[in-house]
Amino acid sequence: MENLISLVNKLQRACTALGDHGEASSLPTLWDSLPSIAVVGGQSSGKSSVLESIVGKDFLPRGSGIVTRRPLVLQLHKIDQGKEYAEFLHLPSKKFYDFAAVRKEISDETDREMGQTKQISSVPIHLSIYSPNVVNLTLVDLPGLTKVAIDGQSESIVQEIEDMLRAYIQKPNCIILAISPANQDLATSDAIKMSREVDPTGERTIGVLTKIDLMDKGTDAVDILEGKSYRLKFPWVGVVNRSQQDINKQVDMTSARRREREYFSNSRDYKHLAPRMGSEYLAKMLSKHLEGVIKSRIPGIQSLISKTVADLEAELSHLGKPISTDAGGKLLLIMDICRAFDQIYKEHLNGMRSGGDKIYHVFERQLPAALKKLQFEQQLSMENIKKLITEADGYQPHLIAPEQGYRHIIESSLITIKGPAEASVNAVDIILKELVRKAISETMELKQYPSLRKEVEGAANESLERMKKESRKATLMLVDMECCYLTADFFRNLPQEFERGGNPTQSIFDRYNDSYLRRIGATVLQYVNMVLAGLVNSVPKSVVHCQVREAKRSLLDHFFAELGRRTPIQLSKLLDEDPAIMERRSSLAKRLELYKSAQMEISSVSCLYFRNKISGLAYQ
Repeated sequence: MENLISLVNKLQRACTALGDHGEASSLPTLWDSLPSIAVVGGQSSGKSSVLESIVGKDFLPRGSGIVTRRPLVLQLHKIDQGKEYAEFLHLPSKKFYDFAAVRKEISDETDREMGQTKQISSVPIHLSIYSPNVVNLTLVDLPGLTKVAIDGQSESIVQEIEDMLRAYIQKPNCIILAISPANQDLATSDAIKMSREVDPTGERTIGVLTKIDLMDKGTDAVDILEGKSYRLKFPWVGVVNRSQQDINKQVDMTSARRREREYFSNSRDYKHLAPRMGSEYLAKMLSKHLEGVIKSRIPGIQSLISKTVADLEAELSHLGKPISTDAGGKLLLIMDICRAFDQIYKEHLNGMRSGGDKIYHVFERQLPAALKKLQFEQQLSMENIKKLITEADGYQPHLIAPEQGYRHIIESSLITIKGPAEASVNAVDIILKELVRKAISETMELKQYPSLRKEVEGAANESLERMKKESRKATLMLVDMECCYLTADFFRNLPQEFERGGNPTQSIFDRYNDSYLRRIGATVLQYVNMVLAGLVNSVPKSVVHCQVREAKRSLLDHFFAELGRRTPIQLSKLLDEDPAIMERRSSLAKRLELYKSAQMEISSVSCLYFRNKISGLAYQ
């Protein structure tokens, strides 16, 4: 199980390096799922002395007021032999063999973060101590609770410290080491008061009673240590720390521990409790308890890590690939994104996505309805027919048929078809451009790069504008062709007047009567309707050929050709990803690396542990 404690230590260091130290964050946090022991106590409760006694070294800053202004993540690593030394996470290449220098570095690093102010910070200092005289253990030393602010501190400092401590100890994986002085009423203990708020049943709280040797004569702490005054799940532990006089005289930890053992062994009040009293027992008990908590939490940690890895991978996929540093890579990325957009656009037109069906509606409903609504009253009125026929005769009335007059009447009627034909071109153009907007919004990669999104949309719309121009030209040409060439067979098949029993000797001017003019109008209308029937089919073909087909084939061809001429700087400007997205992708990638590493290592260590356990059972 020592491997598990070492693994948790390693993961906590990695979390701290990533800025994950248990604070509220939009990113998943592994820190909260790792078991830890948080040391809580009021100022002057003896908290620092307890930690130094567990370590066996003087290494913590001392003084009046709030000395601990940042959390100190203290990791103890038991080594088989060698000289004791310490390492800070912020100074990974430096080993401290002088623990007075460790104390100074804690103060200096606090000042580097906070300046010379007396304020607090939740950003932890990470300290590892390697020694043959310690047990494997991780403790988080938190600022001492206080009731009043001192000079240089804001009035809110009291609440800020409470909020910081509460944020740590309210987490279900946190073991609370509550330090209370025996020479004060336990009912007023800051540590007990706060631990009771977050752990009312005492399941996660280990009580430590300090300054037992400083209690008034005639009083003792037996009821507390036996759990009668305030019961916790785990027995209370009493410690006797060095006095200030001992510290001033530089009494070493070995002597202090010996005197502590002697105090409990020789005390009439505490002799029966001596085996589970003292800082050495406390360190061993905490290490064993932490091992047990880690073991019980392994399945939950593994489950959380697996889920988080999946969530991180999904979000990274959603955010897209990071930008390449070289020009070729940038160009390739832009091309890939444009192809993704183009593919989505084609899917809309091909019916795999919605929107393309609106074009069918233009051809099947809008165009026929518009052609049907055309009115030819002006062109085919009696007055206009008579005017055009007589004008076509010139100075000599026609002898057989008013051919030129017919042509003028037909041409003036057919020209009105240009309106619905052009309207079809415009309607399809509107739909194609709307599909560009939809495809842009559905291309997830384009959301990363606002400038590229704007240029792709502009280039696509420019292409559609060119296609619309060609389509209008080709479609109106169909109408012009109908105007400039009339189908001769239609008129050859018309019955001549004398075949209908007309009198060829009738005055030519009598032939301009209403009946005759109406017959001309009916003939022209019949011809125009024949042309309309053909254009209902040919106009959609022209529009599809010039607009829809070309949009599918070459929507971004002009953009691609121009893109190849851009400089690396211009390409970089297209990939102007939101800095917040870049920062989040980087944070997610680092966190994913941490979680994957944790996943592998926890699996490896837990498998080894359970394999050894099974082997032990088989041996029994």
